[in-house]
Amino acid sequence: MPKKTGSNAVQPIRDKEKIQAIKKYLMKKSQRDHFLFHMGINIGIRISDLIQLKVCDVKGKRFTYVKEQKTGNKKKITINPSLRDAIEDYIDLMELESEDWLFPSRKGDKHITRVQAYRILNDAAKHVGLEEIGTHSLRKTFGYHYYQKTKDVAMLQEIFGHSAPSITLRYIGINDEMIGESLEDFVL
Repeated sequence: MPKKTGSNAVQPIRDKEKIQAIKKYLMKKSQRDHFLFHMGINIGIRISDLIQLKVCDVKGKRFTYVKEQKTGNKKKITINPSLRDAIEDYIDLMELESEDWLFPSRKGDKHITRVQAYRILNDAAKHVGLEEIGTHSLRKTFGYHYYQKTKDVAMLQEIFGHSAPSITLRYIGINDEMIGESLEDFVL
């Protein structure tokens, strides 16, 4: 994995057409990889927490609890109806059992690694012409589109567990984008 200068070195996927292109590309390659991307951009948790989910953690549930690897905090994660349906379809398609990893490795009884998740995402991003993509891009994409839809930075701050709204906006790349847009037509 290339060396980055923290999660701020990667960006959210802002363009919904690029999101659809990545989904289409991953669907052709692997159901697991497609669903990793789909769930990642719709649930907003860190990749290290996402890949450790088991089928029993999410199947038929409106929410699940995740012990965040980064903070050690136990966090309640809401699974919206659309994602619940996608989870059920994926589990049935993959013929996964209750104690199976949601994102199983092809190398025995374990889940995929963070490095493998990075490779999957990086390959798909390159295929659709995106740069500055990493595993944090899934969480940032969720945050960016949540913010664009709701403009509720306080709720997003709470979802992400950030200490200030400015951190949340910077994390999802809104400050840079807003500055750029505000300067676009500025002329003296």
